[in-house]
Amino acid sequence: MERTEKSAPRIMALLKGLLIAYLITGISLLILALLLFKMNLDEGKITIGIIVIYILSCFLGGMFVGKKSGKQKFLWGLLLGIAYFVLLTMVSAITEPGLSSGLKGIMTSFVMCMGAGMLGGMFS
Repeated sequence: MERTEKSAPRIMALLKGLLIAYLITGISLLILALLLFKMNLDEGKITIGIIVIYILSCFLGGMFVGKKSGKQKFLWGLLLGIAYFVLLTMVSAITEPGLSSGLKGIMTSFVMCMGAGMLGGMFS
């Protein structure tokens, strides 16, 4: 019972951090779409932009969770990165069945999200 009471604020911080990460993602993707519309960017630049957005979102979400958790900051940042990736993959699977990026792309995204979240937690 005591352990549950101590972890409840950390779980709420994780959920808030996830919300912050997705808000950053949404706003950044809208800006990227505007840049695509105005500047007619090629596919390579768009791909790099999306990767940077995912890393930045996980990093900042991990920093938020790390600040709120107090102990084991890297672990809570890592959990945020995993949760971000899982939710991102679920939404992608629903909107585009078949996951066109393949296993290599999925694993790369997983490592990027985990690493960025963990680094954000460590730097908080």
